[in-house]
Order: sequence, then structure tokens, then C-alpha cells
Amino acid sequence: MTDVVLVSGGAAVTPFTTPDVAADSGLAAGNSVTALRAHLLAQGVRVFTAPARIGAGTVTEDPGWQGFAGVPLVLPAELTINAVGTIDRAGEALAAFMDHLAERYDVSEAVLVGHSMGGLFSRAAIARLASSPSVSIRGLVTLGTPWTGSLLGDYLTGAITGADAHGDAFTSSVLTGSEKYASDNSQGAADEVSVTYLGGPEGWNSRHAGQLDSIPVTVIAGDHFAAHDQPTALWPHDGLVALRSASATDVPAAVLPTPQRLVLPDVHSIFFADAAGLPWERALTWDPDALAAVAAAVAASANREEGPR
Repeated sequence: MTDVVLVSGGAAVTPFTTPDVAADSGLAAGNSVTALRAHLLAQGVRVFTAPARIGAGTVTEDPGWQGFAGVPLVLPAELTINAVGTIDRAGEALAAFMDHLAERYDVSEAVLVGHSMGGLFSRAAIARLASSPSVSIRGLVTLGTPWTGSLLGDYLTGAITGADAHGDAFTSSVLTGSEKYASDNSQGAADEVSVTYLGGPEGWNSRHAGQLDSIPVTVIAGDHFAAHDQPTALWPHDGLVALRSASATDVPAAVLPTPQRLVLPDVHSIFFADAAGLPWERALTWDPDALAAVAAAVAASANREEGPR
């Protein structure tokens, strides 16, 4: 049986859920992946969500916007992703979490579905699992993942500037708010979710060449904000990640050989949908078309003749 592990992104707070147990109140699997979990469960797929929080520790509740409470199963900190920490440390925690699923829940094969930085966390875990795989990774699906940088990280490192927003009010507010947000929250993530860190021949992507050679990858991107088309490092974008980055357009074939790509007229998350006055169904992890695409990718990965060990 091929199971699914949902991995939320930067600054997300997500409870540990199993196919049978989730948060008792609020959004059952947090505001990033609740709809994804519900859709896949309805398809008969066994779904787990990796616990994540802002800072090191355990996840018992999220009292913030569209949060949750009453988490029946609380995993230790070493199995919990620090969603504002570095990519590789998040990968270590996720790999340890996968070991836990193998031991406690008999998970032997899985498709990783990562939202936003969760896609990078998943890739870091794949690298960790390569040397001693407790779980065979049958596929990877990313939604709004900053494969080569985010608006926040690229603004902080100077790869894009306020002038690149061309006066667009929403985009300008995201860029100008980046410095305070990073100062208040980041423990390494903001510095790394940039083209400066991820791109180039010496960047994080290139250091992971070959690790996805035998793993089918589907990348899903949003392009709701499309008032301009230049620079492509910014336009169009989903509110946090440029289309070119979320589509992994500039990732070398040695790193990402033959991905399946899908572009939807969506924003990054329900937080951005709410901020832009849009229905939640225009968010990448709540759009019915995105949910169907994830389910199809999971089914295709599960039905492959053999997966990597």
C-alpha cells in the first residue's frame, strides 16, 4: 500500500494526523492541508500529516488565524518540523517522522505532498532517507513550492526590489512586509528561501542533483497575480512565490529531470485568499482542480511498477 504524507510549509502550524485521528476542533489538519487531507481520505488513500510549528517543540494547538485545538496525538520535538528553521534541519525532522510512520504505522511506501516550503522540506528528507530508507518514496507533489526562491527571500537578498512591483498595491505590501516578518519569525528559513541560496551551480538545488532521478515529480503553481509580466523573478505570482519558481522552470534537469507541471489561477494559501478577498477555493491547497491533480499524481505514483528504495 502506498500512503501519503502531507508536509506543510514555512511558518505553518500543523498537527500530527493519521487517517483516523486529527485535531478535535478548528481545521482538522491546520490551515494549509486540511482540504487536501479530506479529499485524499475520500479517495480511500491513507493520509498522514507531518507535525510542524514555529520554532522547536511539540504541536498541541494553534490559537492563531484558522487554527485548531484538541490534538489527540502529540509527537516529540525531534519528529516535529521547525517551520521557520533551515531546510536541512526540517528535512532531518521529517525523515525521523517517516521512520516513526514505518515503525508505528507500517508505512513502507509513501508519496510526499508538500505545500510551499514543505516541498523543499520533503526534498531534504528524501536526501536523508537515501542512505538508509525506512520508507520507499514513490512520488513527490509540490504546490506553490519556491524551487528557486520566494518573494520574501528574494526581496530580502535584493534579487527583486520594490520597483519590480510596478506600483501594484498587494505585491508591494508583500515585499515591504517581508523584512519585519522575517525579523519576527525566521530562524533560517527566510535566508534560504531565495534564489541566492537555492539557485546557481553551487546552490542547494545543485547539491541535490540525482536524488529525484527515479521519483516522479508533479509541480503545481498559481499565477493569480498577473498585472505585469516582468521581471519573471516576480511576475506572475501567487502572492508569495513567482510562477517561474513554483513551476521549477530554472531548476536544472540534473536536479529535476522530467516533472509534470500544472498552472492554476490560484493564490498561495487561504491566508492570501482571505487577504485578497477571494474564496478559499482559489488557494492552491483548496482548489478542487488542484486537489484532483494531487489525487491523480498520487494514484499514478502508487501504480508504478517499482519505486526507489
